[in-house]
Amino acid sequence: MNRRDFTSYGLGAAFAAFIPAAAGAQSKSAVSPSDLAKELPSAQPVPGACASLSELPAPPSADTSQKLLPGFQARRIRTSGAEINVLTKGNGRPLLLIHGHPETHLTWHKIAPALAEDYTVVLPDLRGYGDSSKPGYSEDHSNYSFHAMALDQVEVMRQLGHERFLVAGHDRGGRVAHRLCLDHPNAVEKVALLDVAPTLTMYEQTTKEFATKYLWWFLQIQPAPMPEHLIGLDPAYYLRDHLAVQGKTPGAISPEVMAEYIRCYCCLGTIRAVCEDYRAAAGLDLEDDREDESRNKYIQAPLLALWGAKGTVGHLWDVLATWRAKSNNTVSGKPLPCGHLLPEEDPEGVLAEFRDFFRL
Repeated sequence: MNRRDFTSYGLGAAFAAFIPAAAGAQSKSAVSPSDLAKELPSAQPVPGACASLSELPAPPSADTSQKLLPGFQARRIRTSGAEINVLTKGNGRPLLLIHGHPETHLTWHKIAPALAEDYTVVLPDLRGYGDSSKPGYSEDHSNYSFHAMALDQVEVMRQLGHERFLVAGHDRGGRVAHRLCLDHPNAVEKVALLDVAPTLTMYEQTTKEFATKYLWWFLQIQPAPMPEHLIGLDPAYYLRDHLAVQGKTPGAISPEVMAEYIRCYCCLGTIRAVCEDYRAAAGLDLEDDREDESRNKYIQAPLLALWGAKGTVGHLWDVLATWRAKSNNTVSGKPLPCGHLLPEEDPEGVLAEFRDFFRL
């Protein structure tokens, strides 16, 4: 199946899913922006529908960062393809924590301070996300490939003095961590992947149910500028809706954190980046994954997989089986009693699993 056929198939599944979803929606009132604002409140004003967006986020607040991540030091590190916003704290073995879409490094704020008591914790914003730089378009979307994002992380860690390290990734961060394990196996001591199955597996096994629940996987891969335009009409609503669909624990995202997610997401640069991220994942990254499989190239580090018992990934896939098929080392893990947003919905559970898995 070539890329055009794959895209057509994925869209067909996604659009077919809309028919029953739309019929069901007629029996209940639609969720409004004000409804989502009450469910996921923000501590600052947010752009309204069709608001004029800036290219980059407004500058971050040092007070907010220190409140949520006390004692962490922020810096910008230039890699070969981007400038990465990074926060660090601690003196132990290095532990890299990579966030996912549509969030920032703050997804780890409930567990990072405790981990910094035992590890040197490194919290980057992925390129295109948060306060990291936002490269422009490229014809094959390679500026946002998992190859490029994984290389950023290795270069950041090397500049911080860490040639070999522990890594955990949630959502898109888990996919970056997967690619990091394949491209830079000697750099990874252990890897933890949160609420993801392998990208190739999920796309090749797309069903109507998956396409319905993970609509953004099919919207954001459409050619520019259609998805960018639609998201940009009311990015705060799109962000809130995404998190409301994925999360299953009311109140898990505080107003201060929601304000930061909105600050970073509601700009042209981030909206472009998130679409290019997903376009790369549905094209170039799948080609890379297939090539790796043809060469029997698999993860070499011990792997921990955690997923939300109330989420989509664990419902549709045998998560441990999917990762054992991609690994040449031990694979362990379990579901946690929450939705997709594990570090924010069940921080105590994630912290306990990390401490057990990453210890010597």
